[in-house]
Amino acid sequence: MRRIRYSAGSMRRASAGSIAAASSSVHPPADRRYTAATGTIGYRVPGVRHHQPFRRILQMTKDVLLPHRHGLHEDSAAIIIGVIIVALSLVIGWNARPTADAGSREKHPKGWRNPLSATIDKPQSWSDSPARSLVVVDKKDPAKVTPVSRAILLGMAWVVGVSAVGTLLRGRSLLAVLPGACALALLGGLAYLMAAQKVINHYNLEYPLWALLVGLVIGNTVGVPKWLEPSLQGEFLIKTGLVVFGAEVLFSRLLELGLPGLLTSWVVTPIVLVTTYLFGVYWMKIPSKSLCMVIAADMSVCGVSAAIATGAACKAKKEELSLAIGLSLLFTVAMMVVMPPFIQWTGMDPIVGGAWIGGTIDATGAVVAAGEMLGRSIDDKRPAEVAATVKMIQNSMIGIIAFAVAVYWAGWVDRDAAGPKSSLAAEAWRRFPKFILGFIGTSIACSVLFTSSPELSLLIDGAISGFTSRLRGWLFCVGFVCMGLQTNFRELAPTLASGRPLVLYCLGQALNLALSLAMASLTFGWLFRKVVEP
Repeated sequence: MRRIRYSAGSMRRASAGSIAAASSSVHPPADRRYTAATGTIGYRVPGVRHHQPFRRILQMTKDVLLPHRHGLHEDSAAIIIGVIIVALSLVIGWNARPTADAGSREKHPKGWRNPLSATIDKPQSWSDSPARSLVVVDKKDPAKVTPVSRAILLGMAWVVGVSAVGTLLRGRSLLAVLPGACALALLGGLAYLMAAQKVINHYNLEYPLWALLVGLVIGNTVGVPKWLEPSLQGEFLIKTGLVVFGAEVLFSRLLELGLPGLLTSWVVTPIVLVTTYLFGVYWMKIPSKSLCMVIAADMSVCGVSAAIATGAACKAKKEELSLAIGLSLLFTVAMMVVMPPFIQWTGMDPIVGGAWIGGTIDATGAVVAAGEMLGRSIDDKRPAEVAATVKMIQNSMIGIIAFAVAVYWAGWVDRDAAGPKSSLAAEAWRRFPKFILGFIGTSIACSVLFTSSPELSLLIDGAISGFTSRLRGWLFCVGFVCMGLQTNFRELAPTLASGRPLVLYCLGQALNLALSLAMASLTFGWLFRKVVEP
């Protein structure tokens, strides 16, 4: 009986007992053919199965489900997913476009209906029973209702899907993230449900406030369970939402107001931001410079979006972001309720009042609501249109402000003289939030498509109103829940007790109100009045 030599690879793959039992075995040619076909080294050992294809599948599965070292940066993953979402909505919308005769702007004032709109929605307005939030009541025929519970669940599924894909791109464990992502989506749905209550909705207490409160209450009372911690990807979700938000910032619409809109937004905003920051740091002596910057950007630019972008540039703490966003949301509600009747009471020009609203109220939704309240009093849509356009022009400054903050922080705030020397440009680029490039890219691409042809403008409008804006809302909502869960106000207790952040916000907003009113009166009321005349 002849002996068979085994290679080292074959010895490692076979068990010790099987190798000992097979050391004196003689293998027929069929075993050799099997070995060659499966790519193993040596002869097949009787009683031992070599599952090379199964092992490859198992290894691929482990690479997907378990963490590994090769992963993308959070900003890169946000850009990739955000661009894919926008592109997907445009491609599907184009494939489902109506015929030339039925696809005009007159028949589709809000753009072509995007098929993806059926896959995402939020809880509807309700008064006495939350169950009513699961149906849409026809305004013309109250007896006709359309259930949206499936679309709400699918909206949660979209958020879980974005979290899962982001986890894979960043090289993290999918098994550790999925259960928590589902729980966070449910908490986001709860925040949306609270915001949809009729009385709350009347005062425009929007979902970001309730999402933060839900997270803050849980995080600062019972605490965050261990199994939920890997799923807290609030910054990633908000960054992805901001990349998607770029599709809504269309340059052609920003230029509709021309020079008066640019002057009202781009002149006042930097002055208020810099003045508020310097006042908080050097006069009020607030210890955290990043908190002063986040408050200044949140209040002067465009609220939550600007706070996230500048917070990433100056490495602000989550507690500081939550504080700034909370102040912004509370003042947004108060200003939205007070400013329209104040403008009417003083007899101010409604166009000037609309520009004033757009330049001062932080949230875009609250700006539109306040502009519509003002317009209804005179039966004119122009105040709402002017207010919304001025706010969108401010939104376009997010990238510029974030880059300027990154340069300033790299050169003057966190410059370590004892540390390794690096160029200002390199340090500023390292701090610059790269997801802003995705925001700018989607904005430019959609702006070019929007102005290319009437059909593409209908496509863009339908994709925004039917899908991307809804998904952005869900991403923001769940992201704010995560931010609330990660916020520990005990760390900010000394600063909060002093009341200085609140005073800084009030003083900065007072300056913003005064300068915005002066610029709106100068541009819309005097120099460029003909731009907005019917």
